[in-house]
Amino acid sequence: MARLEGKVAIITGAAQGMGAAHARRFVAEGAKVVLTDVKEAEGSALASELGENALFIKHNVTSAADWAAVIGRAEEAFGPVHVLVNNAGITTAKSILETSEEEYRRIVDINQVSVFLGMKAVIPSMQKAGGGSIVNISSINGIVGGAVGYTDTKFAVRGMTKAAALECSHYGIRVNSVHPGVIATPMVVQEDTKAAVEEFAKHIPLKRVAQPEEVSNIVLYLASDESSYSTGAEFIVDGGITAM
Repeated sequence: MARLEGKVAIITGAAQGMGAAHARRFVAEGAKVVLTDVKEAEGSALASELGENALFIKHNVTSAADWAAVIGRAEEAFGPVHVLVNNAGITTAKSILETSEEEYRRIVDINQVSVFLGMKAVIPSMQKAGGGSIVNISSINGIVGGAVGYTDTKFAVRGMTKAAALECSHYGIRVNSVHPGVIATPMVVQEDTKAAVEEFAKHIPLKRVAQPEEVSNIVLYLASDESSYSTGAEFIVDGGITAM
């Protein structure tokens, strides 16, 4: 039997990179998947590729109204939601002195506030479903330090995950965070960063960056009933970086 048979899932930031890998794996494992992103052309194309068990919705994750609309359309199309993967996010490499207040607030809105809004919006739907699993994509920079803004928000996602896990446990809703290291996604492996990423990979204990599908393996486990006793926990996928 497919590992997500009968489950309805929402994955944000699903038009490319890790989100797209998660969506492909979820559909392959029997889930009905709502893909959301601001990248309409890419998201629509992926949903068409995945077939009748996939639906794309253009979605600003920083908007409570958009979240309400996404939940409503997901329920209309497929029924109550069992799984939410808060995957959407942006990164920055600027120093504190170089980062403007506007830039800082933008990364907080997209990486942190969106996770709060997503959890708040989906919990009533999961209650109707009889329980569920929320998977919040953080980063190794939610475990160790990195660039200002990105690190702050990824630590916040880790903390929100624990708070929500405690609050939602009596609803039968599990909440966990996933902390990827360096993953070969369009956001990371760009022409202007490719050389730096390749050099950094030499210092990773496993001596390589990860493929998005390697993160999907962990996300799939947390979305499935196989992880029924895991909640409020961090799942690190970093090739050993944080063990150093």
